[in-house]
Amino acid sequence: MQRWFMQLGDPATGDPAAGNQLQQGDAVRVSQSVVVFHHPQHRGEAFDLKGQEGEVLTVLNEWKGRVISPNLPVVVVFGKFRAHFRADELERA
Repeated sequence: MQRWFMQLGDPATGDPAAGNQLQQGDAVRVSQSVVVFHHPQHRGEAFDLKGQEGEVLTVLNEWKGRVISPNLPVVVVFGKFRAHFRADELERA
């Protein structure tokens, strides 16, 4: 759990709100190769999202008031399509 906070937050304090954390509404670009099979225009086929631009819908870090550490915490929306990412797979657009 602390490991995830250390990646996204301030490394000195472990504070997830500090540092260069992605926030809801940020424009982002997929910087690494991420292959999905659920893209609406390419359903059932491998589709690489690298270079696609979208908006951060939410960053998952708590559920019912409890801190969680999801594997893919950043939810990005691309029009009607949304996908989950790690923070290191995205860059600000």
